[in-house]
Amino acid sequence: MAVQKNNFRRLLRTVEALSDLGPEMTAERDFSQTSRSMLGALMQAAGAREGVLFSFSDKPSLLNSIAADGFALMPEPAVIPLLPKHVHALTSARNPVVLSVGSYETFLSSNGNVAPELFRCIAPLKVGGRLAGMVALGRREGDALYEDDELEALELLCNYIALAIQNHNLSQTLAQRVSENLRLMASLHGFYDSTLEAFAAAIDVKHVNIHGHSLRVGRYAAAIGEAMGMEANDVAALRSAGYLHDIGKVSVDKHLFSKPTSLDPDEFREMADHTVIGHQIVSGVQFPWPRIPEIVRWHHERGDGSGYPDGLVMDDVPLPVRIIGLADTFDAMTSERPYRESLSLGGTLSEIVRLAPQKFDASAVQALLVQVRRDAVGSNRTRFLEERTVLNIAPADIDHLAANLQHKISHGKMYLT
Repeated sequence: MAVQKNNFRRLLRTVEALSDLGPEMTAERDFSQTSRSMLGALMQAAGAREGVLFSFSDKPSLLNSIAADGFALMPEPAVIPLLPKHVHALTSARNPVVLSVGSYETFLSSNGNVAPELFRCIAPLKVGGRLAGMVALGRREGDALYEDDELEALELLCNYIALAIQNHNLSQTLAQRVSENLRLMASLHGFYDSTLEAFAAAIDVKHVNIHGHSLRVGRYAAAIGEAMGMEANDVAALRSAGYLHDIGKVSVDKHLFSKPTSLDPDEFREMADHTVIGHQIVSGVQFPWPRIPEIVRWHHERGDGSGYPDGLVMDDVPLPVRIIGLADTFDAMTSERPYRESLSLGGTLSEIVRLAPQKFDASAVQALLVQVRRDAVGSNRTRFLEERTVLNIAPADIDHLAANLQHKISHGKMYLT
């Protein structure tokens, strides 16, 4: 009866740990905090005094610690290189393993900066049969042995924690690969339009409704810059920033792009995070144009402080950022989305003028009107609007919008350029 009671209590503690881990693993917080919480739950379930949580990376194969507790001499990070036989043994293990003198070399190497002999029990973290990480536990209270009940509780928690580790590994790997590809392109004779156009097309591949969006934003932004009298190098910078402005969307769930209704708060937060993730990706690249990272981060900022991620206002938003933000909005409004039809060109321009100068830079909006008018009278050598956009507004109507904009500027506050 006493044994059954202890088993029931242990099961109850394990279920409580799972209920606590759910909010911890899905909370908007730094992963280092989440990893410490996960390790704490694993140690509590197994009654361990010492523990370390590892993530696994391939090429080269190694375990890298992401959280540790209780060990007196645990380096930070602790690293354990693995040979193919170690990876195979960890991947093949069906349950947590209690280590003995003869089994250390089966699962772990001694070539890292931590001695495997510190560990009494290991539990591989696997997702879909692939190794994502490992938890290693040291001594228990009173140096008690790890028994079946503790190992069963540990195994149950590991199934959930493996998913969290795997998701973190995937997001880290994706951002790293994209950043490495950009660095490679930067080293090959600079950035050429053809190369960046291909990259922009790859960014927009997640859903048919955004195909070509990054290309159009780059071209619209460059044309707006030209109409504002910018120098050729600044125009090239705008074009390149437009191509890359949505690079952070490579980490966004593709199903959000096809959702036919409004995003809920959590979904919106995931979508909005593409600005921060994109900034992290491009910040490690040496561009010929130093403002590309801030443009990627701030292209959803607005002059009245209603944008994201930093809520910048008026003159805190640099002019190139305002131009990209306008080009991005213009293309989004004139493009079809799963939740609405595309807006007409006239309706889009009217709405943009209505929101200037509070949200959009007045001089950039004026330049946008200039380029559309040139299309309307046939004076553009290269058409500003794509063929898909119906030019359903007369030059006189564009002039009327420009006059309204000028009236608003002279009677209200505007961006200073």
